[in-house]
Amino acid sequence: MAPWLPTKEKYGVAVWNFPRTKEHHLPLQIGEMVHILQASEGWYCGYSLQNRAARGIFPASLIRLKGAVVEQQGAEESVVPAEMPMVQEITTTLREWGTIWKQLYVAGQRERYGQVKRMMQELMEQRSQLLSGTLPKDQLLRLRKEVTGKMDYGNKILALDLVVRDEDENILDPDRTSVISLFQAHRRAAQTLTQRIQEETSPQQRAPGHGTHGAASPSHNLYLCVRNFVCHIGEEAQLFMALYDPGEQRIISENYVIRWASTGVPQDIELLNNLRVVFTDLGSTDLKRERLFLVCQIIRVGRMDLRDSHSRKLSTGLRRPFGISVMDITDITKGTCDSDEDKQHFIPVHLATADGDFLHNMIRKAVEGKDINHKGQGLWVSLKMLWGDLSQVRKDHPHLVDRSTAVARKLGYPEVIMPGKCWNDIYLTLVQGEFDKGNKKTQKNVEVTVCVCDEAGNVVQNVIHAGAGDSPTSHYRSVVYYQQRHQRWMETLKIAVPIEDVHRTHLRFTFRHRSSSDSKDRSERIFSMAFVMLMRPDGTTLRDGEHDLVLYKGDSKKLEDASAYLSLPSERNLSESKLLSGSSFRVSGATAGLAVSSRDSFQISTLVCSTKLTQNVNLLGLLKWRSKPSLLSGNLQKLMNVDGGEVIKFLQDTLDALFSIMMEHSETDVYDTLVFDALVFIVGLVADRKFQHFNTVLEAYIRQHFSATLAYKKLLSVLTQYVEQAGRGEPCEHLPRTFKALEYIFKFIVRSRHLFAQLYEGKEVAEFQGSLQRFFLALNQLMQSPLEGPTLLSQ
Repeated sequence: MAPWLPTKEKYGVAVWNFPRTKEHHLPLQIGEMVHILQASEGWYCGYSLQNRAARGIFPASLIRLKGAVVEQQGAEESVVPAEMPMVQEITTTLREWGTIWKQLYVAGQRERYGQVKRMMQELMEQRSQLLSGTLPKDQLLRLRKEVTGKMDYGNKILALDLVVRDEDENILDPDRTSVISLFQAHRRAAQTLTQRIQEETSPQQRAPGHGTHGAASPSHNLYLCVRNFVCHIGEEAQLFMALYDPGEQRIISENYVIRWASTGVPQDIELLNNLRVVFTDLGSTDLKRERLFLVCQIIRVGRMDLRDSHSRKLSTGLRRPFGISVMDITDITKGTCDSDEDKQHFIPVHLATADGDFLHNMIRKAVEGKDINHKGQGLWVSLKMLWGDLSQVRKDHPHLVDRSTAVARKLGYPEVIMPGKCWNDIYLTLVQGEFDKGNKKTQKNVEVTVCVCDEAGNVVQNVIHAGAGDSPTSHYRSVVYYQQRHQRWMETLKIAVPIEDVHRTHLRFTFRHRSSSDSKDRSERIFSMAFVMLMRPDGTTLRDGEHDLVLYKGDSKKLEDASAYLSLPSERNLSESKLLSGSSFRVSGATAGLAVSSRDSFQISTLVCSTKLTQNVNLLGLLKWRSKPSLLSGNLQKLMNVDGGEVIKFLQDTLDALFSIMMEHSETDVYDTLVFDALVFIVGLVADRKFQHFNTVLEAYIRQHFSATLAYKKLLSVLTQYVEQAGRGEPCEHLPRTFKALEYIFKFIVRSRHLFAQLYEGKEVAEFQGSLQRFFLALNQLMQSPLEGPTLLSQ
């Protein structure tokens, strides 16, 4: 045998068990790390790092050499493998779980045993991916998040220690991190894990593939890529794709619009193989819907009837119903089946065959599973669920979502509105109408045209959005249904008027009969008109819900003259029911020439989604407090009666208003108590489980947007006053609520004091310390008080 030769510092890990068969052998177990001192013809001599006293020889074929770093800590030295810290952590975790895993088997806990086994197998696979060193940066980051999420979740369910991490998923070093930062990190990690475990054990379980980032995020997104559209239309087409809830029988998202040329490719040829959209702002309530469908309404743009011959000159440019496609995506959104951007789904087209086939009714029948005609034509699509807000999604999935990807929002507010986010949208749905045929032999082919006008009747340009991926327009024309007395459109648009112009704008709807013959069509004029103001006289926005509009008839020029109709009622209500019960009535004075059309009816539905416009008069009074300062006390008290959801939508603006009132009345304490109580009310709302996601919003507001440098003086003063009052045994009904909000009250105080100190170079330190001391003395006095009743409750 060749002589034993000393080696340079070498470390390795056993990849197989080596039992001791001879006295000089060193027994090893798989995964055990060894320090190699000498080598000779396929054998190593050295010791195990687990027992440095015992030396022996072991086969070189069982050892994989590894780099290592020797760390000196006083008299002791430790050897750490020179590999990625994440890989080391996985190794340690697997060893710890392995022992418990065997105990679970012995204890007969088969379900938990199987769960841990699956997690260990996934961790081993992910460990090998990390070691490969072939992953691009974005995939590496995503993998690290999945790995840490899995380890933290496993540690939680196995009742092991909770590991806290920084933003890059590295373990926080307690020697280099403050106690407060560690505590906050612990709390954040515990909340995330608790939420995930709740979701895992709920009836609608999440799939393991969702990862912790999906569970922790209040925002979910559905990525859609339209691969191809195979349909024999022969004319231009418009595809309107959206999410649909069959329980509510309504579309719950904005449309994604694709314009398809008659040649069978997108009109914008650059979009070929790039028809992508993200349906965003979906919350946990949306994922809990019993069923969710992807629907596509196909509208052809051309002549009235495809069967019409070209022997006479035909009307063109008519939007006519062609068909619909529906696909149940509940399994994808709930995560019960994997979503994959490379997997293609075929969705057949159900063709509209009868003149009375309203697209919305066809969708309802299709989702109920009723047999509707289709001839092998359809859409090829790919779908994938993505987690986090839009900026996070762009960062995590740059190959799927970039700046050119269309974004279709949910109709309404997301579950969390972060400070600085601003919306000012009004969603309008053309619901239905009923129109008398008048002097015509057959029922009318009614087309509704929508535009937004100012007080002078001028059309506001490019504020109507038919959907994501489409350019804004000044006029929107509805689908034309052939010879139907009762029309049901259910077409939804977004109206995006600049905030400063909303108070002076209104929606105008004009109605026209469309003929299939071009010569007849040209001679048709507007036969009716309806309108509605976007803002009510009290300054609040048009209320959400359905509106039954008054239809006016008369000379077509008068119908488009704002001065002729703006002074007239726009909606039918009880006071006008008698007025409209006759065949028609003539309006006197300046508006002569307009009459109410009582035989016709028209309904729309609106939904305001704005962080600047409110439908609540009490909240509006507070937000616009400068316009009527005399009503300020009353408006502050009325805030407590406003629906919590409405206040939460305007969280930043409401807090800004409260602190502005405080700052602008710094010389007096008239409003201090009212502002303090309003602040406690808002913090109480955020603490409500219903609005728990808004904790991060409030934290972000305090950190980034709060700027009231004098607020700490007034907040401390009222807080101390309340505590002293309770200590004396006097009734103080607000104190229990105040104590619940104490954490955030002090965050406002501390932030305000920091800002004051920065601005005035640390002045008034003694006064601030004195105020704090007075508060704590009052607190001591309250806790020592032997009084019963209100004092006991406060204690």
